[in-house]
Amino acid sequence: MQAGYKPYQLNFKQPVLTSRGEMVHKNGYFLTLTDGIKSGIGECSFIEGLSADDLSNYEAVLQTICRYIEKDEKPDSTIVSSHPSIVFGLECALLDFKNGGKKIFFDSLFTKGKKHIPINGLVWMGKKDFMQKQIQEKLSSGFTCIKIKVGAIDFVEEVSMLRSIRKKFPADKIEIRLDANGAFNATDVFKKLETLAAFQIHSIEQPVRKGQLELMMRVCKQSPIPVALDEELIGVHGTVQDDVLSFIRPKYIILKPSLLGGFAVCDEWIRKAEKQNIEWWATSALESNIGLNAIAQWVFTKKSKLVQGLGTGSLYTNNIVSPLYIENGNLGYSPKAHWGNL
Repeated sequence: MQAGYKPYQLNFKQPVLTSRGEMVHKNGYFLTLTDGIKSGIGECSFIEGLSADDLSNYEAVLQTICRYIEKDEKPDSTIVSSHPSIVFGLECALLDFKNGGKKIFFDSLFTKGKKHIPINGLVWMGKKDFMQKQIQEKLSSGFTCIKIKVGAIDFVEEVSMLRSIRKKFPADKIEIRLDANGAFNATDVFKKLETLAAFQIHSIEQPVRKGQLELMMRVCKQSPIPVALDEELIGVHGTVQDDVLSFIRPKYIILKPSLLGGFAVCDEWIRKAEKQNIEWWATSALESNIGLNAIAQWVFTKKSKLVQGLGTGSLYTNNIVSPLYIENGNLGYSPKAHWGNL
């Protein structure tokens, strides 16, 4: 077995704004395996400032991982625990290799083109007219669920936008999810949630920044809008997962395999959440179509009834051409389509 990696940089069609600042491009690596006959590929996808990965020695760790693979040895556990995105990439590469190197990580009716996955339309933060344009585009494209990132512009303007949406589209026509990315704080979170609740919001992700367990617990208990944990899950493993869920008691959790450490870790989150009657959905985390494809295939096998957050593949000018497509608010896979070059 030979192993290697290749860096990539994806360019956003236009700068995207989050509560952590503006992004113009997205960096990552592709991890490849081959035995000379078949191959496998996985994506090591991280987000600077959000991922738990130690980025100071990232390529050195990739080199070490490749050496372990070529020696047919298991990587040191301390390496993988400090680099969840590499775990995700390696897991995907091994699955792809095992299944023949056709980028079919989980064979299903989805990859056969017979079933699709309902997804939300993602609306990025920005000036009011920019956000309104995005919303209109999503609605015109057939989405019945939209996810709006809030917390980076004036709150009054955000409320105004939500009011205008609800005037045209009641809750039985359009489901609205909000993602605050930890933008609210202890002094304003309850008042803002009360204001937002007037617009029949399905849920709000991470209303306050991670690590404030006591505050988040109170928010989940008192919020008139169901709360979903997102960043709160990053870097949490083992029995601490149970502790976080039982203490905070969210309505939902958001699973991002590339940030949490792969599918096995996400499967563990699902098992533990379902034991406590906590629902979940998965969200892509700005991966290229390689990573998005793997996540979508995994999600389909889970048979979730909730709308998923897998609509990020069209954000870039230079994404890899893939069999994935979006139509009427659904993510589909065309088995007759071909992959572009990396």
